[in-house]
Parts: sequence; structure tokens; C-alpha cells
Amino acid sequence: MAAKTHRTAAHPTVLSTRALNRATLDRQLLLRRSAMSAKDAVAHLLGLQAQNTKPPYFQLYARLTDFDPEELSALMESREVVRIVTLRSTLHTHTADDALTLRPLVQAARERELKTFRRGLEGVDLDRLAAVAEELVVERPRPVKELREELLAHWPDADPLALTVAARCLLPLVQVTPRGMWGRSGQVALTTVEHWLGRPAEPVPAPDATVLRYLGAFGPASVMDFQAWAGLTRTKEVFERLRPRLLTFRDERGVELFDLPDAPRPDPGTPAPPRFLPEFDNLLLGHADRTRVIPAVNKGRNGVGNQAYGSVLIDGFFDAVWRVERDGGTAILTVQPLRNLVRDERAEITEEAARMLTAMTDATDHDVRFGTFLDYGD
Repeated sequence: MAAKTHRTAAHPTVLSTRALNRATLDRQLLLRRSAMSAKDAVAHLLGLQAQNTKPPYFQLYARLTDFDPEELSALMESREVVRIVTLRSTLHTHTADDALTLRPLVQAARERELKTFRRGLEGVDLDRLAAVAEELVVERPRPVKELREELLAHWPDADPLALTVAARCLLPLVQVTPRGMWGRSGQVALTTVEHWLGRPAEPVPAPDATVLRYLGAFGPASVMDFQAWAGLTRTKEVFERLRPRLLTFRDERGVELFDLPDAPRPDPGTPAPPRFLPEFDNLLLGHADRTRVIPAVNKGRNGVGNQAYGSVLIDGFFDAVWRVERDGGTAILTVQPLRNLVRDERAEITEEAARMLTAMTDATDHDVRFGTFLDYGD
């Protein structure tokens, strides 16, 4: 069934928060698991947030039928997907094709970051720094510490952190395997994406195609939503250019939303099963207005400082946090609800948690608990 909307003679169709929730969950493969391959899912989602090494695997487990972590690991080993800094200056797992196009799209934004480090880069010729760094990492993948020391030999008075940040911003650096592989991760070692993939990056693309793909994975969405996801600014003209090809709506606050004409917009009453999302899942970061997934009362409750916690979607909304600990051969998953749960909700959450522990850990025993919020630092 289509989402229930309402229209008056003077106003466009309004989509409720719940309607937006269900539409976004459907496109994020979270209303029902998809049979698509891991590679196709990474492409459909325009990448997986990969600030830590395990979250990409849990993101795919939450979305795909019978997901095997070794499938994504094999894609990394064969260089069909890579770990590279792109959106919002954050490390993502992208398909090789997207790494070669999305990074040029956001390159100017990455270079603007250097203004924050300008005092630490006084006297540093950035063009020369890029050339020196590229020569080093193409010769062989370099650990971060080694790259920093080599750059300091050229600019001993510069701030060491600023030098490595500049290299990361100026060059499309990938973290080479085994970093990020399932059960076999190693230290961070860097080379350029072109060298790693054996082909050149694409010229800076127009953002139109990326906007359309974003709507297909995160829509309906506003201009500000897209900008928050991409880490870009001044994209209103792109949406205006695309307007004849799109549908427009309003949210309950009156913000204009754009969408693909043939994209799914399920009935707001569509059931949404519980899902365990890892820290920094892009579902939670992909909009300027996150209330379609995060109730206002729970804003900021999925982390402390820079430490994020796993999030549990209950009836489609973030309403609990989770973590896993090991006690010998037992994996203990603790869920801390952020609201009162009814018996059926607890039962569904327990079942989903047990399935995840079976698929994503090698523990011989599993224990699912509902308890006190636990700090990762404990």
C-alpha cells in the first residue's frame, strides 16, 4: 500500500514522520532483508560508514539475507571494494567504481579542511607535499607513522598531525588489506586509490547522478539532508535542475522534500522488525533532520563524546542501545531500552539478537540481556 498522505488545494502532499521512516527503511533494506549481493548492497547504499573495521559487516548483516562476512572480506581482498575517506571526511567502504567517482566529487571539501590546520602547515608547499606523499605511498603502502616521519624529514618545523591530515586531504588514500578484513585486520597502511585499483580516478563529476542515487537510498529528502550526508554545500541549484524529473513533498515542519517518482513509499503502518545497527550507521547520519529515525527524546543518546554505541531500531525508530562482550565461549549481548518495551517487543528483539550472535560471532553460547546502559570504557 502507498503511504497515506494528505493534500489541500494550497499545499503539496505532506509526509508524516512515520511515512518518511518507512520509506527510508525500505530503501535502506531494513524493512525486509534483501537477497542482493554484498557488492550490490554497498553500491546501492553509496558506501558503508567504516570508521571502525567491524561496522560494515554488521551493516550488511542487518540488511541482507544469509549474509556471510567472508563475502565482503573477499571483495576487499579482490579490490572490488576499498576503504577510503569520502563523505563528511569519514572513512567509508565503497565499491571501486564509487571510490573513483565520489572522492573527486568531494575533493574540494576535503581540501577546505586544511584551513583548520593552516598554523601547523606554515611554510609547507602543499603541491610539493602532495607530490612527496604520493611518491612515498606509490612506492609501497606506508603505515601512518612511517608516512608522518618521512614528511617530517622534509618539513621538520611543521605539525606532524597536520602533515598526515594534509596528505589524506590532498590525496585519495585507501587503507590496503588486510586492514578491515573479517577476522584478519592489520595496521593502517596507505596508498592511492588509483595505484591500488590500477586505473585512474574519474574527472570531477556533476553531482546530479549522486543526488538521484542518494534519493534512491535515503529519500524522500531535502537539499539540506543531501548536504548533511555528502558533506557538501550549495547544491540547491542541482535539485532545481533535477526538479522536472522529481516529485516534491513537504514534511510536517513544512520543509520541501524531493523524491524519485518510482521510489517506494510504503504505508506508514507497514511493520518494521527490530534491527541491530552498529555505531555510525549511515541511516542515523544521512539526513540533516534525523527525526525520521531518531525520536527527539533520544537525540544524542547513542553515544558519549566521540564514542558511539550500537543502535537498536524498534518499530523502525532508534529506541535502544546495544553492545556485545565475551565471557569465555559465551557472547553476551546487552540491550538497554530507552523507553518501556512491551513483552512482544522484547521477544522479537531477543530473537533477532540471537540470530545475529549466531551469524556474526564464533561463540558457542549466547546470552541476551536487557540491562543497565554500559559504557564502552568499562
